[in-house]
Amino acid sequence: MSDAGDNLDLEEEGGGEGAAAPKKASGIGGLLPNLLKFIAIGLGALIFIITVAVITFTVMNKGGGKAQTAVADPTSPYVGKRQEYANYTLIGQITTRTKDRVVTNVTVEVILQYDLNNNAAATELTARQYDLRDFVRQYFSGKYAADLSADNELRLKNEIREILNTRFLDTAKVRNVLFLKLDVMEMP
Repeated sequence: MSDAGDNLDLEEEGGGEGAAAPKKASGIGGLLPNLLKFIAIGLGALIFIITVAVITFTVMNKGGGKAQTAVADPTSPYVGKRQEYANYTLIGQITTRTKDRVVTNVTVEVILQYDLNNNAAATELTARQYDLRDFVRQYFSGKYAADLSADNELRLKNEIREILNTRFLDTAKVRNVLFLKLDVMEMP
């Protein structure tokens, strides 16, 4: 017989040294089990890390309660820089009567603040200058003198800002409302 036939038929020969040695996998067949082993180790490590992080977070928050938030003291030297806004001052000073039975006048000068580099807001506010003046006049003429006290000033500012942003302006967003003057005078 030829040598080529002997090399191909090694497994059929029984009892020889060639039968005891297993064949080694080669190519993709040998790479796949090793790849799966490393993927399984990686997933196990990821699950372990996530479990430890969740347990640590739960213990640090004393049983999963609300997360604590720090409130900065405004007098602290470590408070960040306040945001800068552009000011719209063309509304001017407006004097009108309140809803009270007793003749009471209110004089107000309002400044609207908007984002510093928002040219569209500046354009829209300028285009609606007279509408804004009319809005401010109507707003204050619909209030009682008691509503215009210094204690309610923050509520008034927030209400004006909310009305302007939701019902009045299209693209501009008022970020803050300032009163340069808010005088309420009962007339004799």
